[in-house]
Amino acid sequence: MLKINKLNKKFGKHTALDNLDLNIKEHEIYGFVGPNGAGKTTTMKICAGLLKADSGEVWIDGIDALNNNKELKKKIGYMPDFFGVYDNLKAIEYMEFYASIYGINGKEARKVCMELLEAVQLKEHYDSYVDSLSRGMKQRLCLARCLVHGPKLLILDEPASGLDPRARVVMKDILKRLSNEGMTILISSHILPELVQICTHAGVIEKGRLVISGSMEEITSARGNARPIVLKMVDNQEATIRIIKENPYTRKITILDNVVTLLFSGNEEEEASLLSSIIQGGGLISSFTREESSLETLFLQITHEEET
Repeated sequence: MLKINKLNKKFGKHTALDNLDLNIKEHEIYGFVGPNGAGKTTTMKICAGLLKADSGEVWIDGIDALNNNKELKKKIGYMPDFFGVYDNLKAIEYMEFYASIYGINGKEARKVCMELLEAVQLKEHYDSYVDSLSRGMKQRLCLARCLVHGPKLLILDEPASGLDPRARVVMKDILKRLSNEGMTILISSHILPELVQICTHAGVIEKGRLVISGSMEEITSARGNARPIVLKMVDNQEATIRIIKENPYTRKITILDNVVTLLFSGNEEEEASLLSSIIQGGGLISSFTREESSLETLFLQITHEEET
């Protein structure tokens, strides 16, 4: 559905995208993860036809997106992180205005717009003025607007930004339903636990390059040792900490009271050797476990690697 080849973009001397490659298949919900300034929004704006690339290729549903802007608009729905709404319009008027842009008018427009308002749980607010809606409702109204022309690909830049927990749950449920109905979705977010719950696939972008990409299972298993070791110290804490720090596979260590959390790059044998060294060195501990793999720990490991 979306294929990006060697995409480059500079802003002055700053390189926003550096030969970026990305491939998203039909019906995937793809989570786009990265620190601020990594290139997420720049990529999305180029894919949406709002920003010109310096070089590279973007193909969306078989269309050369960089050279066919008119055809591109029919294929995508784009929801930016900051969006504009017309406060003096009612929700249904707002929807019908955007429908008219795509040549949908009259009874057909009313039918399509009411169906979309129902899909985003706003049907009962169709006659409400936009400025009377909560932020979560406005987010869902903007999402409905993106769907009015039946796009193949949804591009959502931080759609849960500023939403309370209940509103985020509603948004998550809507996106899952759209995916089940055949929509392909590219979504960026800083709320990593929710991306794990929503997405089928994900990729981490750092300094304009895709560092890792794949299904959620592939990503977490590809970096199994990204799972931190957590141990609880009972006695002789100084000896335990010294042994951990001296181990060549210890990459990062955090100590909170008597609990030690460390990024450990060794395999299971080296992990067992570390535990044995702690015990032989006089360290007394009550627990020694690996945390479950997660997108958060993977993200922290990758960005930590880039810093060192």
